[in-house]
Amino acid sequence: MERIETTAIRNLIHNEEYCRKVLPFIKEEYFNDRLEKILFSEISKFVNKYNNLPTKESLSIEINTNKSINEDEYKKITDILSTLNPEPINLDWLVETTETFCKDRAIHNAILGGIQILDGKDKEHTPEFLPELLSEALSVSFDQKIGHDYLLESKERYDFYKRKEERLELDLEFFNKITRGGIPSKTLNICLAGTGVGKTMFMTSIASSILLQGKNVLYITMEMAEERIAERIDANLLNVGMSDLEELPYQMYETKINKLQTKTTGTLIVKEYPTASAHVGHFKNLLSELALKKSFKPDILFIDYLNICASSRMKTMGGAINSYTYVKAIAEELRGLAVEYNLPIVTATQTTRSGFGSSDVGLEDTSESFGLPATADLMFAIISTEELEDLNQLMIKQLKNRYNDPTGKNKKFVIGVDRAKMRLYDVEDTAQTLNVDEPPKENKYEDFNV
Repeated sequence: MERIETTAIRNLIHNEEYCRKVLPFIKEEYFNDRLEKILFSEISKFVNKYNNLPTKESLSIEINTNKSINEDEYKKITDILSTLNPEPINLDWLVETTETFCKDRAIHNAILGGIQILDGKDKEHTPEFLPELLSEALSVSFDQKIGHDYLLESKERYDFYKRKEERLELDLEFFNKITRGGIPSKTLNICLAGTGVGKTMFMTSIASSILLQGKNVLYITMEMAEERIAERIDANLLNVGMSDLEELPYQMYETKINKLQTKTTGTLIVKEYPTASAHVGHFKNLLSELALKKSFKPDILFIDYLNICASSRMKTMGGAINSYTYVKAIAEELRGLAVEYNLPIVTATQTTRSGFGSSDVGLEDTSESFGLPATADLMFAIISTEELEDLNQLMIKQLKNRYNDPTGKNKKFVIGVDRAKMRLYDVEDTAQTLNVDEPPKENKYEDFNV
């Protein structure tokens, strides 16, 4: 009975369509037999160099020049080659069977590699590498799609136009308007605000509302302790003021938590990292660990906040790297994470010193790096003034919007804020009296009717 390894090698020599489909995905390490490894390696090198299938004669000559092979091995390989004659076979079955073989071998090798790590025989990796090792093995797939063929795939493109993109709706009407129904996956969304204006409040409020939708939420904090973030979410979801949480009897607190659990099937996890010490590599490990240990896959990721993340590609800013390059690198890495894990990321950034007291924040007020707006899919400012504070409101101003036209009638709008309960809410339509046109910065809310 012929083994799949032999069948694969036979068709890599004789079946060009099969070879083109599977050769990019097969690895030498998937073969146990040393002679089969040598054969596959020579086939792969020949195809990559000459863009054509090798003959048995050319393989025999190439293998004969391989100094790592002795005479006995060379004779055995030529005997194998002599049996590899073309035979009719169902291509779809063969491709599918080869993919299964590659997946099985990848997992097998990953398990053996894990044992090597645990036994201390692998000096390059620690046990923390195991989730990534298994994740790579489980993701082995023969993905045949390479790019979008504009002319041949016009029907698929038209269907895409008609297909409703899956989005996470927010509990704020105007945010759903400016995002055309909510935040889509594979996006980076940034709120810009000064210290104490409400960056964390915005994120915890949105996180709370998405949890109530039955979605899974991961909240990464590098500014506050996990318990402090959870405290803000408690205030929001349990409808208890921040100052009253400490005085709340445990029995009443437990009753509220139990009632909350009946309202949602989602999970919210808060993870704390030391300031400026964690980067995308740590976040990937966290996502892998949560998937393995808790079967938890987030629908949205909050990172509080961007400027105090580290970069996985660049060292700290002590050398020649300036803040513009460093912060832009962090933003690019976060957006790459959103694309790789197919989820939306919401984070925040500080305004500059001049933007802190401004009543009309612009892109130029982005702290440390103007590269952030270039990378973000949605960027908006949260603005507070004494007049707005008196009305328990915040002003939102769109700065960049890839989902919609940021210059439309909703370029600015106001939302209500209950700071005691860390909650944002929609206000009456009569409060939306902002004009489309922006006033000069020095005019300070002449277009806002208080």
